[in-house]
Amino acid sequence: MFATLNIKYMTNNKTEQFNKQQKEFSAIAKALSHPARIAIIQLLAEKKEIKTGNISDDLPIARTTVSQHLKILKNAGIISGTIDGLKIHYCLDMKKIRKINNCFDKWFSEIITDYKCKC
Repeated sequence: MFATLNIKYMTNNKTEQFNKQQKEFSAIAKALSHPARIAIIQLLAEKKEIKTGNISDDLPIARTTVSQHLKILKNAGIISGTIDGLKIHYCLDMKKIRKINNCFDKWFSEIITDYKCKC
């Protein structure tokens, strides 16, 4: 589904009790779970490409904090970066984003199809 992710799933030692899809969805959700990471994704969607140092110019977070968030997004495969001297140019990995979108869309569609609450 999402291929191999370089994100640690859950720290709970009962992780093996969950299936692969649940772990992968959880890892992606974790990567998207901070408003700064959502803002970075939106900024990259708007600007198409941005240099590492310039991201903190557009967001209310420090460069070191931006770097931490970029690392999480990159490990999840949501963004990619190419090195240019001392700077890294980041952009969205649209192939991965489409895959995430399709998987979540399919998953939610399966949940809501013929769903009737019994409470």
